[in-house]
Parts: sequence; structure tokens; C-alpha cells
Amino acid sequence: MQRPVAQVAVDVPLPHLDRPFDYAVPDELDDACQRGCRVRVRFAGRRVGGYVLAREPASTHPGPLAPLALVSAESVVSAEVAVLARALADRNAGTMADVLRLAVPPRHARVEAAPAPEPATRPEPPDPGTWSDYPAGVPFLHALATGGAPRAVWSASPGDRWPAEIATAVAATLAGGRGVVVVVPDARDLARLEEALLAILDGPGRHVVLSERAGPAERYRRFLAVRRGAVAAAIGPRAAAFAPVRRVGLVVVWDDGDDALDERRAPYGTTRDTLVLRAHLAGAAALIGSYAPSVAAHALLDNGWARPLLPGRAALRAAAPRISAAGGDTDLARDPAARAARLPTRAWQAAARGLAEGPVLVQVPRRGYQPALSCQECRAAARCGHCAGPIGRPAMAAPPTCRWCARLAADWRCRECGSPRLRAAVVGGERTAEELGRSFPGFPLRTSFGQAMLDAVGPEPALVVATPGAEPVAIGGYAAVLLLDGWALLGRPGLRAGEEALRRWANAAALARPAPCGHVVVMADGGLPVVSALLHWEPAAYARQEAAERRALGFPPATRLAAVDGAPTPLTEMLAAVRADPQLPAAAEVLGPVGLSAEQERALVRVPRADGAALAHALKSALAQRSARKAADSIRVELDPREPL
Repeated sequence: MQRPVAQVAVDVPLPHLDRPFDYAVPDELDDACQRGCRVRVRFAGRRVGGYVLAREPASTHPGPLAPLALVSAESVVSAEVAVLARALADRNAGTMADVLRLAVPPRHARVEAAPAPEPATRPEPPDPGTWSDYPAGVPFLHALATGGAPRAVWSASPGDRWPAEIATAVAATLAGGRGVVVVVPDARDLARLEEALLAILDGPGRHVVLSERAGPAERYRRFLAVRRGAVAAAIGPRAAAFAPVRRVGLVVVWDDGDDALDERRAPYGTTRDTLVLRAHLAGAAALIGSYAPSVAAHALLDNGWARPLLPGRAALRAAAPRISAAGGDTDLARDPAARAARLPTRAWQAAARGLAEGPVLVQVPRRGYQPALSCQECRAAARCGHCAGPIGRPAMAAPPTCRWCARLAADWRCRECGSPRLRAAVVGGERTAEELGRSFPGFPLRTSFGQAMLDAVGPEPALVVATPGAEPVAIGGYAAVLLLDGWALLGRPGLRAGEEALRRWANAAALARPAPCGHVVVMADGGLPVVSALLHWEPAAYARQEAAERRALGFPPATRLAAVDGAPTPLTEMLAAVRADPQLPAAAEVLGPVGLSAEQERALVRVPRADGAALAHALKSALAQRSARKAADSIRVELDPREPL
């Protein structure tokens, strides 16, 4: 046996054990035990799973090595994914075991026993299609087809063309003999992208959809088709970022600012960051696309890692709808009734004209009937007397109810002024649909939110009420789009309120017909920079301005920021260990801690962007010290959280 030692990544997510361990390979497993296969090993007195990372001729361990047991000879962790998992764990102060749990689906022995399909043939280089509307679009496709590695932050042109444009980029990469990974936020986007791929790639067989909706066995079958090299393109939601595509030549993420692309499990992080790191490590091309680029995506332009991919001005003017604002001081002076109404005259007229031509989309910030109530007299938020949760009204005939503990608030009285009278502080999608049905009788009324989302609507006149992210595509586009309650999005606490509002508005506005047929009305003050960016369809300019402001204030992405959560005493100990780490840069700042709840506090640790690796190392070392001494209280660490507080 040439290499009798196997280095194994053990499935134990303890920071102080986050390294490969050496095990002996029995003689009878010499041929079957290959890099990437699943094994079982004895670790700390119990049997645990793991993956073989490498075979070595000898071990540095001084004593005898325990033998491993082979679970499957199927190699499920490619060398590239192993390197990516290690890099992600180090970048986010996590463990490789946590990353591999995200990357590798559960095993199905029956699926492994089935023969692998024949490798798909390469498609012909595609026609550029609407990529010709982008001055750099055709050169971008040419670079993909000829083995180049262009990296772009793509501001998509309005309209529902992005699935076909991504599919064209996929076809160009496949034609050049390389693989592709594409990640989208949700199942509806995935269905639209798959339809475009089937059309451009001339049928099935050249790509797979890695989605949990396929079921465990079918998802594993598709995963193996990619790992075995039968298919060179994988698309899917968040977990598809780790698809073991061979010779990956392009990674794509659509709508990278969507929080559905944020990983909720350790070591956290975003799909955008995962794919950017993967492209960097593999020397692959990258396409970070959206209608409104995120500030983090713009940072890739600032540091020179990527270049902008924008539509030409003439093409943009031909594709964009007419956009206007209703809700500024001038509008309120001209239309006093608009102070109390949620549908000012300008918006009502746009809806009426739109219904004469086709469907009208109404975007509301929240679903429900009246999700938040307040005092009629003093406007103080209505809170439950038992748990202090928000009080809302789930339906028209329903009594006020606490949204946390579900207790009725029949005898509620305001804690500030004592009044028993309630009013709607926030109006949800169901209440909005009820109001619009009375305002525009005779037109079909359709809703799309929660568990009852629509994929598409026809071209006939209809009112469509939807929450952000649930807007159905209209065949031929919407004649009008109303973006209600802009204050509710812009007034949200948080660093990314303006960025997120613009993303949601742009996604809805892009579904409208081009001007002059399509009209978008946003209920917000047109003098605000974020609203002005929508009115002139310049979301990239807003991202640039927002990035400059965050740089001046020392917020991500200009810096790296770690949120450290825990009970007061363990948190204090954790921060002391971080400060004592010799690799922590002198420029590090510790902010807080501040209270999150009665039992939990949060501290923020901030360093310049260039010192991010040192911060992650210091945090990981402090966590390792805690796990080595078996500290009972948990500490949660997240780098670059979506919201610091």
C-alpha cells in the first residue's frame, strides 16, 4: 500500500477540533477509500462520520492510528469544494464540518448503485440575444466561451429578460467546455430560469436543478450526476452554491441582496460571498446580477475585483417604465386628502388608466389585515399586557389579538393615555385588497403573499396585490405598478433600510411595461436620494453613494464587523480572549455590549477590511478556548451580519 494514511475531516463542529485527523486505511479498503468518500471513525470514544480529504504515505502522529470504516466508495467532496469549505470556515470564524453539512446532501445507497448517465454534449455557442443591449455584453459572452474569467456586477435592464440572459451566459460557458453554478433566491425564480435554460440549451440533460423540492433521493441523484461529470451546469437555491461542478468556469447569483440568500446556520455568510470566494479560488468568471445592485456588490467594483455590466442608455430608455412619486410635501399640499388616504389622486388615476389596458400590480410592504395597531388618541404602539408583543387584527371581523402570545386584547387600554380606542398603524395586504376592491369594482382582484403566491397572471385587466418578493409576472407586463406605503420600508430601523427598499421597488417596477404604456407610482417623497434613484432608474448610482457614506462611517462593506452574542459573563470572557489574541490588529474596535433581551447581550468588533482575516482568526481562537474547556454557555459569532443590531 503506497498511502496507508487517510486524513479525515471529522463531523465534529467544535472549534478546537477543526482540523484533519489521521486514520489507518485497512488493506482491503486500499482501492475503495479515495479522496472525498464518506467514512466512519472512532473519535473521543464514539463513532462519527467524516470525509477523506487526502491519502498520505505516513503520519506525524507518534502512536498507532485507529482504522477507519468505509461508508461509501462514492467520492462526494471534490478537491475544489474541500478547499472552498476550508476557506469559508476560516473567513467566517466557523468550522469546516459546518460548511460540509451545507455542501453535501444525505446519502441514499440505492441512488449510488444506479449507473451514471452518459455525459451531456456541449451546446453550440448561443446567439447573444438581449445581451447586445449591454455595451460589454457580447465581449462578456465571448470571454466565457473562450475560457476567460470575466467578473461583472450586472445591473439588469427592466423587464423579465434576466432568466434568458443568465441562460445565454450558461450556454456560452458550456460551449467552451467548462461548468456553471447558478443560484437564485426562491422556487419561482428557479422555475423561470429552468424554463429559459430548457429553451436555450435545446431541452433537458445539460443542467440539473438542485432543490429540496425534488425530494431527498432525487436531489442526491442529481448531485451525483454533477459530481460524476455527467452534467456540467447546476442551478438552485442557496445550497447549490456548493454544487461539485467539474472545471467550474462561471458562478452566477441573481438578486444577491435578497435575504433568502443569507445562510441561517453557522458559519452564516451570504451566497454572494460564497460564490465570490469560489470564483477567486477556482479562477472562474462571476456574474453578480440584480435590478438594483447591493452595496456589497458595488464594493467588488471599488476594489477592482469586478467590472460593471450596464445596459446602454438607449436600450434602458426603451425598456424602462415611466416612474413618478406621490407622497412628498408638494403632493400633499395639492392633494390634502392624500394625508389620510393610502392611494393619492395620482396613484388612483394611474391605476384607473392601467386597468383600461391590462393588469395593475399593487405592492404592499406587509401581508395580513392590520398587522400593527396603535392608540387612536396618542398614536403609541399597542402592546400586549401579558407579553408586551404587538397587537394586530388578523381579519376584518376578528378582535384585536397579540401576534406573539395570541391572547385577545378585548380590554386593552393605552399605557400612555389610557384610551381604549385603537387604529391601524400598518395596513397589510388583505386589508389593502379589500379597500381596492371597493375602489375599483368590476375588476378581478388577485392576491399573492404568504403561502398562496402566484407565479404569473394573464394580460387581461385585473388588480394584483402582492408583498415584496411575491409579485407574479404578468404576460406582456403590467400596465401600472403602485408601490404603497414607502414610509414603511424607508422607516425600518437598520443599516440597509434604503438599500432594501430600492431593491424591492426595482424588482416590482421592472415588471411594468416600457414607457409610455407602463407607469410606476411610488408612494414616497421624490426628494429622497433612494426614491430619486428609482425615478431615474439609477440604482447603481445609489449603491455608489451609499457605499461612500458607509465608508465614511466605518460600516461594512468598507470594514469587517463581527456580532458576538451571549450572556453577560461569558460575553465579557469572550471579548477578553479576543482582545488578548496577538493577531488582533491594533485598529480593532469593540463596541458595546448592548442588551438584546433580558438574558442576552451583543458586542460588535470592527476592523479595517484588510484585517478581516486576523479578526476571524482571533474570534475562532477564542471560541476554540471555550470549547476546549467545555464552557457551558453558548456564544454566537457572525461576521458581517445583515443588521448589526
